[in-house]
Amino acid sequence: MNSDQAGGNWKQFKGKVKEKWGKLTDDDMTVIEGKRDQLVGKIQERYGYAKDEAEKEVTDWETHNSDHRW
Repeated sequence: MNSDQAGGNWKQFKGKVKEKWGKLTDDDMTVIEGKRDQLVGKIQERYGYAKDEAEKEVTDWETHNSDHRW
């Protein structure tokens, strides 16, 4: 698995992502499909965050969900 794609594990983590960022839609989740950069972009879009703020949120989430590997 490379750093940009969660691959088959994405389905496992999709629920956790939606739990954390409830404003993300099912369509957003389809676009994201395990791509970290897409997740950051959608968080920026839905929550009105700056890129560095969205990056920090994702990094913090990854730290607390250490079983998730991008």
